[in-house]
Amino acid sequence: MGWEAWFTLITTLMVFIALVRDWATPDVVFVFAAAVLSVAGIISPAEVTKGFANPGMLTVAGMFIISAALRETGLLDFIGQRVLGSVRSQRRAIARLSFLIVPLSGFLNNTPIVAMMMPIVIEWCRRRNISPSKLLIPISYMAILGGTCTLIGTSTNLLIDGKIRDEYALLQEQQPDQINSDTQSSDSQPAPESIAAKRFREGLKPLGLFEISVIGIPYALIGMGYLLLLGTRLLPERKELLEQLGDSRREYLVEMMVQPECRLIGQSVEQANLRHLPGLFLIEIDREGRIIAPVSPEEMLVAGDRLVFTGVVSSIVELERIGGLLPAADPEYQVSPGQQRRRQLVEAVVSETSPLVGKTIREADFRATYNAAVLAVHRNAARLTNKVGDIELRPGDTLLMQTRPHFIRANRNSTDFYLVSSVEDWRPLRSDRAWIALSLFAILLILMTTGLVDTAVAALLIASAVVVTGCLSSGDARRSVEWQVLITIAASFAVGDALRNSGAAAAVAQTLVKATESFGPVAALICFYLIASILTEMVSNNAVASLMFPLCLETARLLEVSPRPFLIALMFAASASFATPIGYQTNMMVYGPGGYRFSDFLRVGLPLNTLLWLTATILIPMLFPFSG
Repeated sequence: MGWEAWFTLITTLMVFIALVRDWATPDVVFVFAAAVLSVAGIISPAEVTKGFANPGMLTVAGMFIISAALRETGLLDFIGQRVLGSVRSQRRAIARLSFLIVPLSGFLNNTPIVAMMMPIVIEWCRRRNISPSKLLIPISYMAILGGTCTLIGTSTNLLIDGKIRDEYALLQEQQPDQINSDTQSSDSQPAPESIAAKRFREGLKPLGLFEISVIGIPYALIGMGYLLLLGTRLLPERKELLEQLGDSRREYLVEMMVQPECRLIGQSVEQANLRHLPGLFLIEIDREGRIIAPVSPEEMLVAGDRLVFTGVVSSIVELERIGGLLPAADPEYQVSPGQQRRRQLVEAVVSETSPLVGKTIREADFRATYNAAVLAVHRNAARLTNKVGDIELRPGDTLLMQTRPHFIRANRNSTDFYLVSSVEDWRPLRSDRAWIALSLFAILLILMTTGLVDTAVAALLIASAVVVTGCLSSGDARRSVEWQVLITIAASFAVGDALRNSGAAAAVAQTLVKATESFGPVAALICFYLIASILTEMVSNNAVASLMFPLCLETARLLEVSPRPFLIALMFAASASFATPIGYQTNMMVYGPGGYRFSDFLRVGLPLNTLLWLTATILIPMLFPFSG
């Protein structure tokens, strides 16, 4: 190897060390490495920046926006809330969740899916007296498994597909004599393309949307089976976490009125799913002055019913999202989805000097005084049982209100309230745009499946359409894009080019081939998957995919086989991060809320990694032959 190869290998090693030791974020590490390699003359400035125009990266950006639109219109939330329904046991909950999360993750970015399901699962656990540590690792693993089922399931798949497209375009531009310059005939005429060269080129054809599904689906099913049969026994039970959840949630009293247009009319309480909203209890029904308590699951709902609940903020928000179910304390509360988006949810504590003290909410004429609607009331150390509008307010009562955007600024220093704060992460749904978002997503799948337009163009077209049609605001669209991921992907292309240009990839591939040559390409594939799987537990999956990609090509070239089996193996191995919390973003998301320890991931994830390693290395050579 020349000095360029050694320099590139040392730089790549430093990239791994920097990522493992968390010296800087992945995007900073890769951008710095690309700049260093360019200054050293190993890659050109054009190669440093070309990743920012790669179709794979652009597709990832579009999918972030489309996923956000489905979340903001309430489609993901609607599905998630109904999945657990009447489920009582942990095993059945995992089964229900797997049949939701795995398919969704095949088409949407898995980060918002896990973010959506976490509070739903935690509240369900709280009501069933089951520790959340029994369910949070499984939802992360399900999202990872689902992402391996289609080409657009993870950013890693799209990153590798983008690199494949670049390599294929490069080979297509070359003439046969450039590909086989060492096999030209004596009269200097270009020789026909060799079988090995043709096999290599054919193995780099762009992947179809469902091409990896033939492996991804059994791969995911085996992972789901493991979680159901063995994983449930290995998962920890953190009872102390369950106790913390029970102590830290503030319960409000809320009263809702069933309007004539409400979709719940004619349904029983059980059918309307009002018994299973997490963190919520239906105390009574007031039907024209007749009190129905306790409420039977078979009780039918009629127009004009006043439903009295006690529950936590997140569940009250879920009630508010049911069309035609409005807070009874303010009969003028009803607003359109467009008007709701210009409001915010606020908590305020009544002060001793407030003119509200001693008055009921009706007597205080709250809307006229504060231009706000009271949704619910909380009184510390007491469970309120009166109707919300009839509660006589006391100092220290907490009011949950929907207000205009300027309410906090106008009342921050008011003597009427001790404390005024917004409810974090609350935002009204764009429910009036749900069908538009669903239709656009269906169009996206049709475009990608049929190949009518390029994958990146389809993703950007639909991403633009969800903003134009009002499914997502332009500001929310920009905020939904994980720029760190995109910059990491774009900069990693340059590091991969350096490994190839310098000869470092070829040298490493030669070492791997020599070590396994007596056993054939299958042995090389087994070793390759294992190395990538170990590395992805220490650094990000996109980083592993970028750095291992050129090794795939060089190994296939030396063995004179199709590179496709190695590339498919890299897709699965780079995403198979189950044994540590640091290798995949969704693992980190559940790490804290689940009260997990590092060893929990090792105990549950290591057997799963081993099982999937065996699965992949058996299926890949069968379904993607080395002969092409």
